[in-house]
Amino acid sequence: MSDAIEVHGIGKHFGEVVALDGLDLTVPAGTVFGLLGPNGAGKTTLVRILATLAAPSSGRAAVLGHDVVREPLAVRRQIGLAGQFAAVDEELTGRENLEMIARLYRLPVGDARRRAADVLERFELIEAADRRVSTYSGGMRRRLDLAAGLIGRPPVVLLDEPTTGLDPRSRQELWRIVDELRRDGTTVLLTTQYLEEADRLAQRIGVMDRGRIAAHGTAAELKTAVGATILSVRLADRTAAHDACAALAGLGAGEQPHVDAVDGEIRLAVEDPGASADAARLLDARRLEIASVELHQPTLDDVFLTLTGQPAEEGVTEQTLEQEAA
Repeated sequence: MSDAIEVHGIGKHFGEVVALDGLDLTVPAGTVFGLLGPNGAGKTTLVRILATLAAPSSGRAAVLGHDVVREPLAVRRQIGLAGQFAAVDEELTGRENLEMIARLYRLPVGDARRRAADVLERFELIEAADRRVSTYSGGMRRRLDLAAGLIGRPPVVLLDEPTTGLDPRSRQELWRIVDELRRDGTTVLLTTQYLEEADRLAQRIGVMDRGRIAAHGTAAELKTAVGATILSVRLADRTAAHDACAALAGLGAGEQPHVDAVDGEIRLAVEDPGASADAARLLDARRLEIASVELHQPTLDDVFLTLTGQPAEEGVTEQTLEQEAA
C-alpha cells in the first residue's frame, strides 16, 4: 500500500517556541490515521502545513507525491479540509454554501447543483438544505462544513478535531461519515482529543508530544506497549490524593501516580497482579479511606498518560503560540 501523506523532519517555530520538532509521519492511502496529542503538541500546526496554510521552518511534506511548499496548488486540488470551527456562511442556505464552493472548484453550474444535492443527501441535510445556516444546530453546521470539504471529492481529507464541542448523537453521525469515507477509499488524517474516537475510527494512531511523534501503531499495539496493568484508586476524600500518591509511588512500573483533576481518580501502571491488595494495605496504613480500587488492562488514555505525562485536553493551544509569536 502506498503512502498518501509523507512527512520528513518537519519543523515549525513561532519565535522561540518550537511547535514541530523534526516530525516524521507516513499515512497509508485509504486509511484513517488518528493523531492524538495534548493542546500545544503540534497537531493543528501539522494540519495547516499539510493544507498549505502555513510553511514549515524545515523539513519536507508531501500529499500524494506533491510537495506542500513547491506545489501548493496541486496539493489543494487533492485535499479536503475541515478545521476546528465550521467555516460556512451563516447568511446563505446550506445548498447555497455547497454550490458556491463547487463553483470555486470550477464545476459547471449544473454539475455544482448535482454535486451539492448529492452531499446534502449523504450528510442527511436535505430537509434543511434551503434554510439559512444561522438556523442550523452545531452538529448540522459541522456536517455542512465537512460536506463542503468533500464536495470536490478529494482523495485526502484533513479533519482537525471535527467533533470538538458536539453532542454524543452528532459525534456518532460524524463517525459514521468518516467510516464511509474510508470504505470509499479516501485517506483521512484525523486529529482528536477524544481517545474513544481514535480507538473507534483509526486503523493506525500516532501520539504527538512536544512537536514529535512519541509513538505510533494500531490501538492494540500502543496499549500493549504500556507493558503493565493499570491500578485505579478512588478515595472517599479527594483532597487526600497527594498523600495517596506518595503512599502508592513505590508500586509503579517506572512512573509516578497520576491524579485525574476532574474525578480525583489515581492511576498507576503496575507489574504485580497483587498490587490492588498492596495498595489497600498502604492506604490503610495512612488511614486513607478507599472508595474503590481495581486493576484493568491499559486503555488509550493510559498510553497517553504514559507517553506525555498529561491527559489529552491539557496544554497550551497552538493558536495561542501563533498569536504570541505574531
